[in-house]
Amino acid sequence: MKISFVSGFGPITTSGAESVDFWSGAIGIPLDELNPGYFHTERLPGVKAFAVWPLEQAAESTFGARRWPEDLPVPQAWIEFDVETPEAVAAAAEELRGTGHRVLKDAGEEPWGQTTARLLSPEGLLTAIAHTPWMHDGGNSREGS
Repeated sequence: MKISFVSGFGPITTSGAESVDFWSGAIGIPLDELNPGYFHTERLPGVKAFAVWPLEQAAESTFGARRWPEDLPVPQAWIEFDVETPEAVAAAAEELRGTGHRVLKDAGEEPWGQTTARLLSPEGLLTAIAHTPWMHDGGNSREGS
């Protein structure tokens, strides 16, 4: 697998407003609420995207249900590694599976147009291999959408 860049990083929260107050208020990261409870920015130098992601939404995007499975560690953060194409996401998921890693979500297109596959790192970090079209050359930011 060939990683192009880290497309995003951030905390996974169960505390909502308290987390947003910390990251946006105390730390000073400019966050926009793109969806109810999902606060995001592409205006933080050094990272393509930073977002405070509610656990319920991470669970829904990964498993199709708003509850995190009890048999898996609850992640405290997420990270996404971007690859060149949506097809490369599927190939990466198979590569990871072939080396013994448990892929939690096979490659698929998200409602917002990004292709992702997800797994947990040994540390419990929700890790995605992704293709984020607007972050590649010629793409547009989704900031404020």
